[in-house]
Amino acid sequence: MSSYHHRIKSGGKGTAAAHAAYITRQGRHSSLQDLIFTEHGNMPEWAKDNPMLFWKTGDRNERANGAVYREHEIALPNELTPKQQIELARDIRTTIAGENKPYQLVIHAPASSLGGVPNTHLHLMLSDREQDGIERSPAQTFSRYNAQDPERGGCKKDSGGKSRLALRDEVIETRRTCAELQNAALEKHGHTARVDHRSYKDQGIEREPERHLGQARIRNMSGQDKAQYIARRAAQP
Repeated sequence: MSSYHHRIKSGGKGTAAAHAAYITRQGRHSSLQDLIFTEHGNMPEWAKDNPMLFWKTGDRNERANGAVYREHEIALPNELTPKQQIELARDIRTTIAGENKPYQLVIHAPASSLGGVPNTHLHLMLSDREQDGIERSPAQTFSRYNAQDPERGGCKKDSGGKSRLALRDEVIETRRTCAELQNAALEKHGHTARVDHRSYKDQGIEREPERHLGQARIRNMSGQDKAQYIARRAAQP
């Protein structure tokens, strides 16, 4: 069974543009040569061809304690070819962002630094500000939603009004659906490997969850630490 990695996080006011620059390898991140695919969509007309403008505007105009973006970081099965991984990433994007959430989709394929294991993964950065066909100015897009007169307020936030329990259940369902999409892609292309979104405990596996290692952490590991980590992975079922 392949490993499943799906991390979800959110970014508050003032963080979106910097994060978009990081995942798209712009500016001071341009030396990172692991970007293999990027696309964006569902943007308002004023940012249709400029997603960075959308994130910068959100950073300026979103309420102080509001999330400008949410991000899904998901590992893609190594069994798939790059073309098949892009196809899968788009299926995941359609499931999560739908037809009205502004998004930026990026795939990274960093050169392996540990045990020859590829680390191809996607970053799906999206806004909760659902597009409803009403033309709004950049600043108005991020203002408070007006249920009585939507044209006078900002775009409605998909997360608005949901309890923590509802949001938790939504996360669990999203993780399950993304695992099913990966398994469908693996089956479609003739692979027997499968992923499971459940924790090891819920799967009945007595094993400590594997810590996700970023490239910076791997670079700082000693040769002995790398060898021990590889040996532990090889010994695990």
